[in-house]
Amino acid sequence: MATPEKATTPLGARRVLEPRQLKPDSTETERILTVLDETISKLEMTRLIPRITGSLERFARMLGPEITASLLEHQKLSNEMQHLLASPGADETLRARERRLKCSLRHILRLFLANPLLCQGLKYQVQVRASPADVFIKAFVEFRDFMLEKLLTSPAEEREKIQFMEEMSLKAEQNTEEITALQAELAAAIQTRKEEMERKDKMIEDLKNTMEDLAKDRKAEIQQMKKEGEKQQEEEVKAAQGRCARLQEDVQLLRAQFSALVQEHRASELLLRKRKCRAEVEIENWIQKYDTDMAAKQAMFEEIHAVYTEEKAQLAQLMEKHALLLQEYSQIEEERKMLKQKEEEELQEQARRNRAATCIQATWRGYVVRSFFKAKRKKAKAKAKGKG
Repeated sequence: MATPEKATTPLGARRVLEPRQLKPDSTETERILTVLDETISKLEMTRLIPRITGSLERFARMLGPEITASLLEHQKLSNEMQHLLASPGADETLRARERRLKCSLRHILRLFLANPLLCQGLKYQVQVRASPADVFIKAFVEFRDFMLEKLLTSPAEEREKIQFMEEMSLKAEQNTEEITALQAELAAAIQTRKEEMERKDKMIEDLKNTMEDLAKDRKAEIQQMKKEGEKQQEEEVKAAQGRCARLQEDVQLLRAQFSALVQEHRASELLLRKRKCRAEVEIENWIQKYDTDMAAKQAMFEEIHAVYTEEKAQLAQLMEKHALLLQEYSQIEEERKMLKQKEEEELQEQARRNRAATCIQATWRGYVVRSFFKAKRKKAKAKAKGKG
């Protein structure tokens, strides 16, 4: 099994993944972003209006008489709208009140957006509970960020990015398939080696048991043969002694047959000696055969052990290659995490810059409004002094 080459990031991929400077490059882009930012501000203020109207006495001094009156009128229209929705019929009146309610809401939003400092203060002071409107505002903010990225990305860069992501996805799938196939192949090889080793271990155990049984059988046969020889010898000695006693008793009567009986006993003794020699030779042959069988079994055991050692070394090599593949797979996963972390950091940096820009714009607008009213007051004072 060949080790796959180390994954490298091509130059084009690095260029695609490099963070871009998120700065609008055209007036149309700035206008689109301004419209989206203003829409987000309106949505946030719309979410605050029910809480403000619910505690209008608390915020009346901050809001001023014009905004307070508009909010009271809007609350009145909302109550009438809820009453009409609860009662059936009156579709024409419902549509007319709905148009008035929409106009009232647009008027209130204009008044709020004309005073950015008031909007900022209300956002910090008004506590709003979680509602479905928060999900919509969050989705709209994400849509604004997505539109900004789309506006800052040229069609060529977009096509290049899509092509790069498709190539990376295809490469990841191929790597996953290859790793899965290698793991399956490795598991099958390990299982095969394990089964073969178990079979050989069982064979060795059977051979050991066979050798032990054979040794026990040979030992029992040798003892049985010794016992039979001793028993036969004892029986023949007893018979000879009996015959000798009878011969001694009949010595006077059988002296003539003495020589014949002596020859007969000598022949019998020679026969017994021959039998004994044959038994000893047979025992020696059985011992030699046992030694030969044991030597052959030992040679077979050593051969099987050598094959087992070689296959164990091959298994160790396969395990090392598997460890290398796992290490490369972990490295690829780490690179993916780093790329994802970079993208998240870019999004956070973009959001921080947007918030900073919004804050600077709000501060500048407040400064312009204050400067305008300050100049207006100076002119009014100068005009009053001139009349005096």
